[in-house]
Amino acid sequence: MDNVSQALTWAALGCGFTWLMTTAGSAVVFFFKSERKLMHHIFLGFAAGVMVAASVWSLLNPAIEQAEDMGFHGWVPAASGFLLGVGFLMALDTLLPHLHAGAKEPEGIRSTWKRTTLLVSAVTLHNIPEGMSVGLLFAMAAQTTGAAGEAYLGMAVALALGIGLQNFPEGAAVSLPLAREGMSRRRAFAAGSLSGIVEPIFGVLVVLMSGWIAPVMPWLLSFAAGAMIYVVVEELIPEAHLGEHSNVGTLGFIVGFVVMMVLDVALG
Repeated sequence: MDNVSQALTWAALGCGFTWLMTTAGSAVVFFFKSERKLMHHIFLGFAAGVMVAASVWSLLNPAIEQAEDMGFHGWVPAASGFLLGVGFLMALDTLLPHLHAGAKEPEGIRSTWKRTTLLVSAVTLHNIPEGMSVGLLFAMAAQTTGAAGEAYLGMAVALALGIGLQNFPEGAAVSLPLAREGMSRRRAFAAGSLSGIVEPIFGVLVVLMSGWIAPVMPWLLSFAAGAMIYVVVEELIPEAHLGEHSNVGTLGFIVGFVVMMVLDVALG
């Protein structure tokens, strides 16, 4: 099996797992009518913690190491790629019509989309950098030999596991609000599941392009990290601390950060 085929298989399995967890979370709509605010805050904080830890250990650190191996100052691609990722997500957040759960007014350019479509697009937007991140690490693992390749493979597996864990509550966070908006449970479940399909799509696309993007891999890893951090700071952390019980959002963040850090260090 050549490197591309191997990376495609790994990325399909890893991103398929994260999508499966989104689907499993979306199935919660068949058992509950609404999401409890306390659990919502915990899950948002947990997702934020996972994404911050993943951005540092799974994306920025490998980007710096690979850049130094290529003869660059490690901080150059790490900083520039990170800022590009932030700018890209900021542009999408500004232009793409979307609506956050609990919000009354949609964000992005004006559109005639229904509220349910806007709710799904908000989460779909966040899943793009997650799929890219998993695909990039699996591509690096397939392209690298020896102990370094095994380390990248461990990081990729850890990242897929971490994102999968936080995708379960994320799936519920899509399907339950859709059901509250009047959508049938089956359609809410399908919409929640499909909100995560961009992860395997972008994960596989990144692998298919890995032969051309190998020289800029450090920038792309940092780009994915910047996009994920933007989501955390712009939306997850503020929403985790809305209303009462804001401290549980903080505790959720700490647990998510520690879980992702342990996964990455243990498997990397």
